[in-house]
Amino acid sequence: MLRSARHAKILEIIAHKEIETQEELCEELNKQNYKVAQATISRDIKDLHLFKVAGVQKKYRYAHIHESTGEISPKMKSLFADCVVSIRCAQNIVVVKTLPGNGNNAGSVIDKLNFVEIIGSVAGDDTVFAVCEDAENALLVVEKIHEFLK
Repeated sequence: MLRSARHAKILEIIAHKEIETQEELCEELNKQNYKVAQATISRDIKDLHLFKVAGVQKKYRYAHIHESTGEISPKMKSLFADCVVSIRCAQNIVVVKTLPGNGNNAGSVIDKLNFVEIIGSVAGDDTVFAVCEDAENALLVVEKIHEFLK
């Protein structure tokens, strides 16, 4: 089976169903005659840059940002707004706190905003650090993120 076909099927599955675990995704693929192991799914999740967001039926579900567009959809903006708890400045570092499990989601959105003031960022489970050259630029980024959230 081609990896690209499997990746397309994974994106289709997570677009239509709330999949919370790698095991659930593996089961769904196996039901559709894609015989895969959990280790393969783990690599696919990494390759596709999937991340978890709050679900409706389940606690979390896998989601995906289409990277080739470079745009932020209204749905992603809404998810970002819903997961951000606080945005603060610590000298030249912007610290964005999120709900648990949403740091990577928020980091992806911040990266897609392409603020020239940000020289790099790191996302964890519930925190994003965006590094700016100086405190003045960090304050500007905080303002821009607040403006984006309106």
